[in-house]
Parts: sequence; C-alpha cells; structure tokens
Amino acid sequence: MQSNVLVIGASGGIASALLKQLNEDEHVHSLVSVSRSDVAPLSDKHQHHVFDSSSEAKVEAFVKEQKGKQRFTHVICCTGVLHSSGKLMLKPEKRLEDINAEQLSEYFRVNTIVPAIWVKHAVNIINKDKATIIVFSARVGSISENRLGGWYGYRASKAALNMIMKTAAVEYKRRSPNTALVCYHPGTVDTELSKPFQANVKPSKLFTPDFTVEQLIKHTLSLDPEDSPFYLDWEGKTINW
Repeated sequence: MQSNVLVIGASGGIASALLKQLNEDEHVHSLVSVSRSDVAPLSDKHQHHVFDSSSEAKVEAFVKEQKGKQRFTHVICCTGVLHSSGKLMLKPEKRLEDINAEQLSEYFRVNTIVPAIWVKHAVNIINKDKATIIVFSARVGSISENRLGGWYGYRASKAALNMIMKTAAVEYKRRSPNTALVCYHPGTVDTELSKPFQANVKPSKLFTPDFTVEQLIKHTLSLDPEDSPFYLDWEGKTINW
C-alpha cells in the first residue's frame, strides 16, 4: 500500500532522521512536512511548509489546502519541549517552589496544545480506509507509573497530551473508525532536547535518531485501529496510562 505521510515539527533531530528514512522508503508516495523553520526538500515527493503550528488559523488553512490534494495514511507530530523554547529557558522543576506560571504555560503550549490542534484538524485529511496519528509523549507522562516526582510541568503536559489522545480516540472511533491514535515514548534520544540530561543516562539507553526512527516505524505504522488508542514505548511495549 502506498502511503502519504505528514510530519509536523520537522526541523528537530528525530524528525530530520524520520524524513530521511521515509523519503528513502519506496512505499511512501508523498511526504509532506511542517515546521517553523525551512527544511530543504529531500526529493520530488517531499514538500515542506513553513509556519508556526501554535497558530490554529495557519493549521486550518494548511489542512484546507491539503484536503483538496490528498489524504494522509500517517500523521506524525514530533513537537515537544523540555528545557528550552525559543528565547525562554525552561528548567524541569525538582520541588514545589520551582513551579511558575510562565514555564507551565510554555510546557502546555508546545507539548499539549499544538498536538491537540493537529489532532483536531487531522480528522479532515486522513485516509478513511486506514490511518495512524502519532504524537510524541513520554513515559514520565504516565500518572500510574509516577514514583519519583519532580518535573511538574513536563510530566503534566505529557499526561494532558495522553488524555487528549485517549479522549479523541473515542470520537475518532465514530468519525474515522479505521484510525489508530498513538502516544509514543521514543526513549532518551541524542538530540538537543535531551542534551542537559544525558550524563545520567546509560550509554545503552541513549539512542541515535536513526535507531529511534527505525523503532518508531517498526512499532507504530501498522497498528490495528480496533485497539486504539495506544501508549507505547520504543520497544513497542505498552505503558500504563
């Protein structure tokens, strides 16, 4: 089956590796990417669009344009923030006194609201026969597995994203029942997002972007919509919500 793939947040480390592998995949017919910064098209089948996904009006305009052209079999949202966002420096909170409104707002804006906007509008451009919508969550977003505490904003924004996806899956089963919704934990990847925290990660648990993408493709692109939604880690194992 030929696939049309949409990659959101395409300028990050994981997304760059994802675009490269998808572009080389003969089963991918059309590859469309979106980010705030320019990305050079990798081939004739790759088109890139530059705009800020935090503007719902721009997302809506893009979706309207694409709706007249094609339907996507896979929508992959790679957006996320942990320790910096533009000029705003974020620092995962170790104690209650570290919580502040500005930082919380930024975590939720990038990690929860932007993916939620895409999930809202993606229903209009996905392939109704079979599709997958994937967002990058994190294991620390699991409420039931939280034993260590800390990282209030990041944890809460990912937990909220999980709830958005779990709730949206109920509606998608009515409106687009052949769509699988996935919250995916890629593990700790050697990108700018994880740089300040890599010293505490075992070398065997620090993954390259290429390996991360291989695992993502292996475990998420052929899931059964009947079992949607999914909360999976890089090994394809289920994480408790």
